[in-house]
Amino acid sequence: MHPPPELAARVRRFTRAERWVHRTTAVLMGVCVATAACLYLPQLAELVGRRTLVVTLHEWSGLLLPAPFLLGLASRAFRADLSRLNRFGAHDRTWLRAALRRQPERPAGKFNAGQKLWAAWLAGAVLVMLGTGLLMWFTHLAPLVWRTGSTFVHDWLALALGIVLAGHIGMAVGDPEARRGMRTGYVRRDWAAREHGEWLD
Repeated sequence: MHPPPELAARVRRFTRAERWVHRTTAVLMGVCVATAACLYLPQLAELVGRRTLVVTLHEWSGLLLPAPFLLGLASRAFRADLSRLNRFGAHDRTWLRAALRRQPERPAGKFNAGQKLWAAWLAGAVLVMLGTGLLMWFTHLAPLVWRTGSTFVHDWLALALGIVLAGHIGMAVGDPEARRGMRTGYVRRDWAAREHGEWLD
């Protein structure tokens, strides 16, 4: 029995568990960024008010941020994708060179080199934000000089994270098929062949 034409023209990209990890992480990250903006921008602080509630939301959303990732490790597909993200091959170097030269032909596996760099940077940023945030939250954990340094790193890394997240969202807005893959788990086969040919093969 042959599958319906609309399914035959599509290929599965993400499982339900993988999509859950992405969505839950996105919600927690969104709360972190929104509450951080309310804490640091006077105009938003005056508009929102209730600073104690905003601080509590910011602290707990930040503390829970690694939870979706840790729970996702129970999924074999998620672990397989982590392995793909952690490998940088010859086609990834070709992709980077082509991207820097703005060439359209860019060979990629399931994840292109830009996505791999983004994932690595985000993982490191979350760990640093979590560590510096804990030092700021539990003031008895470290001397004053450490807490001062943590505040400096936390604030500036938060700004960098906000800028990079805006770029990530902007690229997603410009690629509706990639968004559909994250929303439904399936993408068009011709899109996969064009954007992630090494994976489709």
